[in-house]
Amino acid sequence: MTGNSKWRFDTQVIHAAQTPEEWKWATQAPIFQTASHRFETAEELSDVFAGRKPGFIYQRLRNPTNQTLEKRMTLLEGGLDAVVTGSGMAAVTDAILAICRAGDEIVSGNSLFMSTFLLFNNVFKKFGIQVKLAESADLDAWKAAVTDKTRLLFVETIGNPKMDVPNIRALAELAHANRAPLIVDNTLATPYLFRPFEHGADVVVHSTTKYLNGHGSAVGGVVIDAGRFDWPADKYADFSLYKERKGKLAYIDRVWREIHINFGTSQAPLHSYLTLIGLDTLALRMERHQSNAIKVAEFLQGHGRVKWVNFPGLPASPAHEAAKAQFEGKGYGALLTFGLEDEKACFEFIRRLKLVYHLANLGDCKTLAIHPWSSQYVTFTEDARRANGITPDLVRVSVGIEAVEDILEDIDQALGTV
Repeated sequence: MTGNSKWRFDTQVIHAAQTPEEWKWATQAPIFQTASHRFETAEELSDVFAGRKPGFIYQRLRNPTNQTLEKRMTLLEGGLDAVVTGSGMAAVTDAILAICRAGDEIVSGNSLFMSTFLLFNNVFKKFGIQVKLAESADLDAWKAAVTDKTRLLFVETIGNPKMDVPNIRALAELAHANRAPLIVDNTLATPYLFRPFEHGADVVVHSTTKYLNGHGSAVGGVVIDAGRFDWPADKYADFSLYKERKGKLAYIDRVWREIHINFGTSQAPLHSYLTLIGLDTLALRMERHQSNAIKVAEFLQGHGRVKWVNFPGLPASPAHEAAKAQFEGKGYGALLTFGLEDEKACFEFIRRLKLVYHLANLGDCKTLAIHPWSSQYVTFTEDARRANGITPDLVRVSVGIEAVEDILEDIDQALGTV
């Protein structure tokens, strides 16, 4: 795998997994837009199917463009191997179904992205998998939820949209004390801000659609394996074949061979290509995202028409000290929420925005705003919405990389009419 362990992150994000000598000296990975690959002999195809030799067979199995993204994300997160998927939700699904069976339990933080919440609380029940939710930043709540049936722990680095910051190292220790792996959704932090493997996590997932891509042009996800969890035979007997086959790569082999291939969660090569382009500027973008976000949060905090602001970078935030310690002063992410008088005021604010886009995404280089109560969470019960930190007065803002003065002026003029 191309890369240099001495390179700093800002260099790795551009040069990791670059192999121009294999691309006719192109400096960007080619788009291998093909459904399948030709073989000259039956013996050669048989060897690749059996895993005796590396190779590419069919798009749903593996693709050269996708593999470049897999290698780069593996290096950026400090893992052993990865599988890219067609979306962030495909990554979450693949990561968990490779471990869980009917009758198993998952303990998850309760601060979850909307679709992850629905997957855990609605879909997995139909497969006989129970998900127990614990207050994400309350270690005692996690300890009370874990039992001998717990197959894995799952948490988001920064909760969306609760903006809480759980202690990843403490959760990893709890998981390992109960002989279970910890899966971390690192979408909001990105490896620029935080690398979960360095704090004991076993698996990292991302929606690459967000900050990794950065320009809202592609949908994708990735599952990355640290290759450290040993899958004890008495608890994970169904991993024995994969351990014999791949050793430390047992988990990611199972993700790929059993779930990814058979559920058809493959990434389109074009989307991997676009994400690779976005990754080149990740370090610069995250620096600007975060510096803009703190200024927007401070502006909102001092605005007479704003009732409250929730952003880990503010000293008044309940998550501030945890974020400051865990992220080691590198930043606090770029997502924030704030409250207005009521739902009507939120609608009026959004209607008046001119620069800020109103759409259902985050992590774009453009500043985005949404009213989650009436949009993404509109089908949830009121109790479920409030349990997820969603209230009628809440606006969520994904702060972009425009000139911060222009962002603030647009927010100010929109608030002026509320």
